[in-house]
Amino acid sequence: MTDHEFNRRIDAIWRMESARVIATLARMLRDIGLAEDIAQDALISALEKWPADGIPDKPGAWLMTTARRKAIDRIRHGQMAELKHVQIAHELEDVQQERFDAEQAGLDDPIGDDLLRLVFVACHPLLSPEARVALTLRLLGGLSTAEIARAFLAQEATIAQRIVRAKRSLAEADVAFEVPRGEALQERLASVLEVIYLIFNEGYSATAGDDWLRPALCEEALRLGRILAGLMPAEDEVHGLVALMEIQASRSHARTTADGSPVLLLEQDRSRWDRLLVRRGLAALEQAGRIAAARGVERGPYALQAAIAACHARAVTAQDTDWGAIAALYADLARQVPSPVVELNRAVAIAMHAGPEAGLAHAESIASAPALKHYHLLPSVRGDLLFRLGRHDEAREEFQRAATLTRNERERTLLLERASRCTAP
Repeated sequence: MTDHEFNRRIDAIWRMESARVIATLARMLRDIGLAEDIAQDALISALEKWPADGIPDKPGAWLMTTARRKAIDRIRHGQMAELKHVQIAHELEDVQQERFDAEQAGLDDPIGDDLLRLVFVACHPLLSPEARVALTLRLLGGLSTAEIARAFLAQEATIAQRIVRAKRSLAEADVAFEVPRGEALQERLASVLEVIYLIFNEGYSATAGDDWLRPALCEEALRLGRILAGLMPAEDEVHGLVALMEIQASRSHARTTADGSPVLLLEQDRSRWDRLLVRRGLAALEQAGRIAAARGVERGPYALQAAIAACHARAVTAQDTDWGAIAALYADLARQVPSPVVELNRAVAIAMHAGPEAGLAHAESIASAPALKHYHLLPSVRGDLLFRLGRHDEAREEFQRAATLTRNERERTLLLERASRCTAP
């Protein structure tokens, strides 16, 4: 095995195991920042020992044991004056036994419980969305600060500062390392789902830069979503979000040409859609529906968006799409989550179902919404509908305006190309 292959394998192990190590230490130490530092120390030990000794059969257990020992040493050598640290040290010594006893007795996995607690802390609503995303990718994704910065086209120092401030804010607010209960659970769960979907969307349609897609972020969001579904199997909206991401991700290979140029949904080669991801998404959507029905509630926003994506996934060709059903689903979504962006998507569905004039009328009815003032997709949608109505000069102006509003270079090029095609027949 070459050094490059060896390092890639260790990197993959860290991505899979780091969150569990940090989660367990955070529960015992009551300090996420300290937990991450000690987990990083364990990784450094692995990088020093594994090249000579070989990667152990159970690398996750090796990292956990090493991190536990380092935590105990740090507490005993530096902080033994406080009684609570003595207690923490004893608790750390019991971590491995606790895990073994639970496995032998067939009880709930305490490590899994710790991981769920870490999810809720990293996505705590007291943090800004940007901080939640960065902290989640760092603690749960195992991404380095440099990797997060590259993914979001930000300065590494900016991301590092964002993460440090987030951990400080959590410590100062004395945020409990626990899964909320009762009504608070749904509120906090909404924050968790929002963070995962923000990560996915940045990968699926990059807001800025030279790339239309950033697949690594989509994959990371999907991994986090699947983990959350395993940790919270009775939550319908968790399955709804997973369904939405699976189905949307299924189109990834068809969304760009060989040179990376965007391909719009109706023009995509559907034979390139990943049918395995489609099947997984449809199964998750059915699971979300069953859970919602059993609880006596209607489908939530993520499940509704997944249902819309499913309409596209089930259509063999673009012409087979049930746009009437999609328009109705958007109406349900707008009722649950009033939003001009949802209404803009609904305008597109109305146009496909009832004609461009009807769609344009709906788009015009929301055009003055403050949230759409600098939203490039409003003039983009208007341009498309005006073009279909034969109003080419107006369409060209809309596409040109949309091009000035987007920060993604691939999308800007596409919009300008569409503007150039707006000539009278």
